Amino acid sequence: MKKSNWIVLMALAVVLVLTAGCRSTRVERVDPDTVVDLSGYWNDTDVRIVAESLIEDCVNAPAITNYIRSNGKLPVVIVGSFRNDSDEHIDTSILTKKFETALINSGKVDFVASSSERGEIRQEREEQQVWASEETAKRLANETGADFMLIGSVKTMVDQLDNTSTRTYWVYAELIDIESNRKLWLGENSEIKKVITRSKTRL
Repeated sequence: MKKSNWIVLMALAVVLVLTAGCRSTRVERVDPDTVVDLSGYWNDTDVRIVAESLIEDCVNAPAITNYIRSNGKLPVVIVGSFRNDSDEHIDTSILTKKFETALINSGKVDFVASSSERGEIRQEREEQQVWASEETAKRLANETGADFMLIGSVKTMVDQLDNTSTRTYWVYAELIDIESNRKLWLGENSEIKKVITRSKTRL
């Protein structure tokens, strides 16, 4: 084999190895509490920080304690919508589920199914009227009415100069008396603020 051909073959082999290396995928498992910021956008750490502070405030809200004292029973809560009023995609259902789980586990409130969940449950109940035995079929129009509704929103403020920007998040939560429309508790978290510097060089 000519020396020039051998050099070409070696060069091709090196290119193939490098190309294969670039296409490889590396996965590393980390502790769920590890802070990982890749893009600078809303992530699991932000959900955890916001949920922990707001849930603690909500569970200890005087409105819940006063209701239990006055009525001798736990208030029934339903989760409404948590609007995403930010400039990015945020799955707010994760936040609402964290609220729901923590409030139920606190032993201070009862929960009923949200509007997005009730349709499937009602369909099952209606089908039971036809297909289930009379002894086991669940009655219609016997749902538990909620006393309070939990709603909220996520907002962002972005400030940018050249390749550096700041992203500040405001998360609001409200507990509302369904019968009177009175706001019984308001929670706010504005602890999430990020400074993001992006490289000016694009490869």
